[in-house]
Amino acid sequence: MKLPVLKLPHFKGLALPAYVTEGASGVDLPAAIEGALSMRPGDIELVPTGLCVAIPQGFELQIRPRSGMAIRYGITVVNAPGTIDSDYRGEIKVGLINLGKEVFVIERGMRIAQAILARTIRLDWQVCDTLPESSRGEGGFGHTGL
Repeated sequence: MKLPVLKLPHFKGLALPAYVTEGASGVDLPAAIEGALSMRPGDIELVPTGLCVAIPQGFELQIRPRSGMAIRYGITVVNAPGTIDSDYRGEIKVGLINLGKEVFVIERGMRIAQAILARTIRLDWQVCDTLPESSRGEGGFGHTGL
């Protein structure tokens, strides 16, 4: 699916996000920053990508952590998954948090998160007096054990 994209001036010199492998679900978003950005443990930063998109109605762009950064360094998307709605036309920015134990440095062009185009379905609440039975019932957090 073709997705209209606007490259902002601070994106200059960076490559458009692309699928790295044939089976990849998402494209990696770059950090469109001027210099290095140091994140201390516990820091939250809103990192610009230099890109704006026009997402078709009925879709969203999900912003998710990159697994390697999350596992190795504790860098993740603070509101994962982030949602870019179809009617938003501003710059895509990624809220990152350092859950690791060491300072993490983000450099210009570093792939900081992944974006996945996903279909959305709008719900229509149907108020009722009871819900259909299920095998789980009201079993909540931890009810199935470890």
